[in-house]
Amino acid sequence: MGRKDSDFLELANEIRELKKKRNAVILAHLYQRPEIQDVADFIGDSLGLSQEAAKTDADVIVFCGVHFMAETAAILSPDKTVLLPEVNAGCPMADMVTAEALRARKKEYPDAVVVCYVNSSAEVKAESDICCTSANAVKVVRSIPADKRILFVPDRNLGHYVGIKSGREIIYWEGYCNTHDKLTAEDVQKAKEAHPQAVVMVHPECRPEVVALADQVFSTSGMIRFARESDAEEYIVGTEMGILHQLNKQCPGKKFYLASSKMICPNMKATTLPKVKWALEEMQPRITVPEAIRLKALGAVERMIAVK
Repeated sequence: MGRKDSDFLELANEIRELKKKRNAVILAHLYQRPEIQDVADFIGDSLGLSQEAAKTDADVIVFCGVHFMAETAAILSPDKTVLLPEVNAGCPMADMVTAEALRARKKEYPDAVVVCYVNSSAEVKAESDICCTSANAVKVVRSIPADKRILFVPDRNLGHYVGIKSGREIIYWEGYCNTHDKLTAEDVQKAKEAHPQAVVMVHPECRPEVVALADQVFSTSGMIRFARESDAEEYIVGTEMGILHQLNKQCPGKKFYLASSKMICPNMKATTLPKVKWALEEMQPRITVPEAIRLKALGAVERMIAVK
């Protein structure tokens, strides 16, 4: 065992002790560093993690992710203390839409139903009619009356994918994920040439021309579920590199190739074990959502959950 491994082990043990002391639950998004995922109680997609934490009797939620994810945890668990170990871990796509800008756009399309991807701030959720995830976006859009136009925020790539799959008229917000949008059709073609037997699975936040080249389009947790259940032995993965840790752990014997070495989100890599330890020691940085905004945002999330 090297010095780094022994350091991680020592820190992980200290974090587990602090977790017991604080009656805390640790959540890690699938894009987090491997050592962060390894100390987490739950690993997964952003909304799923917040839902799992809400079911626990923990007093404290430590969210190893980015700001909007911690806000979502605070929306669903108002009686719990929510900590974000790296307070500057944001989401550039979430920052591409503000509540003020959305209110202005709603005036342009007063008859439109606002569908808000969960990768957005609490304030933007509060201005929306219904939320969606990358996994359920098509189902949510199909649930909206056919005579209604849809304003989809903030991801134009996911909006484009949903429009094709649902056959609905969608007005896209011009937002995008900095990481997924970097993946090009050329990158995927090169990966396919290098691994001709591999199944290509990509995230719907990727560009339309990339999605068109994929064999499968999934959310992060959907990719892991598919890889576990599929008979295929090789996969080209079109999403952030952090997912490889769980794919390799949960699918031993199968091979996974990142579609491009560019698929790294610096915000998702900002959380470290020392920061998690510090957050539990100091009970900081705390993420809170004003109650009026929380209740409106919760309404949009609950309307999504009610879609069958």
